[in-house]
Amino acid sequence: MEKRAILAAVLMAAVLVLYQMLFIWSPERPPSPPKSAESPPAAPSPAPGAAVPVSPAAVEPPAAQRQGPAPPERRIVVETPLYRAQIGSLGGQVRAWEIDLRGVKPMALPGVVGSGGLQVSRAGSVPVPVAFEVDREAVKLSAETPTGQVTLRGEDGFGLRIIQVLKFRVDSYAIAREVRVENTHAAPQSAELTLDWTAPVEWPKEEDKFTGPRPIHIVRLDPASSWARREYLSNVVRFEGAGRWIAFESALQAPGYTTGVNGVYVTALVPQSPGFRVFEAPVGAEGGKPPRAAQIGWRVALPGLAPGQTWEGKALSYVGPMEYETLKAYGVGLEKAIYFGGFPFPESWALRYGMPTLPMEWIVVPVLALMGWSYAAVPNYGLAIVFLTVITKVLFFPLTLKSMSSMKSMQALQPQVNALRAKYKSDPQKAQREMMELYREHGVNPLGGCLPMVVQIPVFYALYDALSVSVALQGAPFIHLGTLPGWVPFLGGECVWICDLAKADPTYVLPILMGVSMFVQQKMTPTMGDPRQAKMMLMMPVLFTFMFLSLQSGLVLYWTLSNVLQIAQQKYMERRGPGPKKAPARAPRKA
Repeated sequence: MEKRAILAAVLMAAVLVLYQMLFIWSPERPPSPPKSAESPPAAPSPAPGAAVPVSPAAVEPPAAQRQGPAPPERRIVVETPLYRAQIGSLGGQVRAWEIDLRGVKPMALPGVVGSGGLQVSRAGSVPVPVAFEVDREAVKLSAETPTGQVTLRGEDGFGLRIIQVLKFRVDSYAIAREVRVENTHAAPQSAELTLDWTAPVEWPKEEDKFTGPRPIHIVRLDPASSWARREYLSNVVRFEGAGRWIAFESALQAPGYTTGVNGVYVTALVPQSPGFRVFEAPVGAEGGKPPRAAQIGWRVALPGLAPGQTWEGKALSYVGPMEYETLKAYGVGLEKAIYFGGFPFPESWALRYGMPTLPMEWIVVPVLALMGWSYAAVPNYGLAIVFLTVITKVLFFPLTLKSMSSMKSMQALQPQVNALRAKYKSDPQKAQREMMELYREHGVNPLGGCLPMVVQIPVFYALYDALSVSVALQGAPFIHLGTLPGWVPFLGGECVWICDLAKADPTYVLPILMGVSMFVQQKMTPTMGDPRQAKMMLMMPVLFTFMFLSLQSGLVLYWTLSNVLQIAQQKYMERRGPGPKKAPARAPRKA
């Protein structure tokens, strides 16, 4: 048992680091009937008394009306303190979207990542973007002008007049979209509206210099689910149905950033009116080929509109960072897009196998809030991580104290335990009974050194998870002494060391300090069991050092400081008083 205590402690720490590396999302879809791209779903039956929809052929206007001159393409420039966007008049396509969060980060690239705008389709036809006329070409928001809107008006050439109103807020990354469709023709008709976003499965080599976040996952929240489904873009399937929202989850893939399980930016499409369906589909997957792109979006089938009748619907588009409180404020479960994971099993197992898993959201979110509060007091996320680590160590100090005391008591009994093992080496069950009797006589709990560590595991994982999903760390420096003279070598301006807590330490100083602190901590830990096993455990700091070379500096900072505080606590235990005396040999019991 004594040997297992140290081994369990080290293995549990390893699990915290390797958890997200081992359980990478690639869940399989539950079987569902495939939808054919050539067979869109039938429009819902009209309500009693409503006009019966007819096919476009029956109400097709003259060719001159269908082929009227389209208005010239115009660009609407939207500027807010949070982002700068360009929206084209053809369908309201997003031509550019650059968020301003510790540097400009583009979220769209024409021809590669972006929106196809609002499109209209009819039975047997492909969606076609509507050519709109716009009422303005610039929207600039500030504290004096907190809101703004753009109105786009157009026709589909078949008698449907479409008005699209885009509303912006100075404090939001979202666009509120209001769509109004009016049938100006003399006969009833129906159609379908579509809004989509497309992203490549493999990034084109000619666009390698793109510095913005790149989509890595498709995330979708079903109406009756509390877990968001997520899959890699390469696993995209053809799906269409009810959904609270659908999104691309994106991560920075610039040099130094680690892209794995988590992204920290999201492009979400959120229906807000009845009748909307969300969809995802592969692009270019004909003939058994792997998809070259993935497409997400929403569709809504317009009911049969009588002459002069109108239809109205609302939707939301969010393009920005995955900040928990910001996403939760929309009230549609968009915060579920953040991958918090589950404990002890990942979310994917809960979705795929129905395994009981506790969502880590309930503990990670308070940790993020505490880190945000610390940053508000001291505007440095490195110091906020330091404060968070100190608070955690102080809260768990009684459990740590109890664990160390138990380990020292076990160490004092180790000679007698070894003697019992040698005496009853041919009868392991007898040796185990005698050992338990020895522990009972001296009031020692064999699990006393391990249980306090087990209690702390969810909290330590929550800290690790919080630092992994925090977009606030990107571009946040640690040692920042202000502008330095240009002639100072190796300092290069404002940042001295660890200029981005979301990147690995390029100097490798922090991972090496972590390895040294872990080695010192293990040398100070009371040795129990086989000395050869203790020597093997000293290899763990070397292994962890290599593992931490590529991890975020914020994570390594937390782990290093945690080790240093653990060493300080062990020193306190040593100075607190003399360690437990060697237990007197127990008199042999009479048969």
